[in-house]
Amino acid sequence: MQAHALSRTTRRLMRRRFERNEFMWNPMVERAAWVVMAASSALASPALYAQAQVQAPDVLIKQLSTEVIDTVKSDKAIQAGDLAKVHQLVEAKVIPNVNFQRMTSATVGRYWRSATPEQQKRLQEEFKALLLRTYAGALTQVKEHTVSIKPMRASPGDTEVVVRTEVKGRGDPIQLDYRLESTASGWKIYDMNVLGVWLVEQYKNSFAQEINASGIDGLIAKLAERNKAAAAKNASSAKT
Repeated sequence: MQAHALSRTTRRLMRRRFERNEFMWNPMVERAAWVVMAASSALASPALYAQAQVQAPDVLIKQLSTEVIDTVKSDKAIQAGDLAKVHQLVEAKVIPNVNFQRMTSATVGRYWRSATPEQQKRLQEEFKALLLRTYAGALTQVKEHTVSIKPMRASPGDTEVVVRTEVKGRGDPIQLDYRLESTASGWKIYDMNVLGVWLVEQYKNSFAQEINASGIDGLIAKLAERNKAAAAKNASSAKT
């Protein structure tokens, strides 16, 4: 099956997995998530959007991927599953290139406007922690994958673009695309698409269900509970 040819049945199954896992990515998404930070040096394409002091979005993905994957392959502790070191790597290399404020507000949707500044702050912190934890766990699984970047369908003056990539490993190719926006500090990632399913769209559905049932504070509490449980599990695993 081609990565871009995703059936409606497959999409429905993926959505159900998001809902059943309650804000946890399904295994297929987790298997591909590392590409947000890491891919092989096979990424290569002409630099678009050449502007003074502004790095093109496709070049950003290439550089970010290469730097992180090189670090992973050369760090024995990360390869052994040292999540503390993985978190340090992600915080240093990945976080500065992601617009978590936009990603969070888009995921919360219309409820974002009714949230207080403190609630918005907590939502962003917990959502960031959830994604960071997922990325970190997936990053320890990076092996000899290769990624190709596809031609960008955009114009030099565009302020929002999609960088499309394809991940190849032992299994079927995985379509993995990124939405980026141009900001005063350069291009920032604000959404990711795995096999035709956008991350923001999927979390938006489950977030809305939780808000309708328990309110914004209920969603914050649920995310905090999940993050705390995962942190405790990681700490326990590190001791064994």
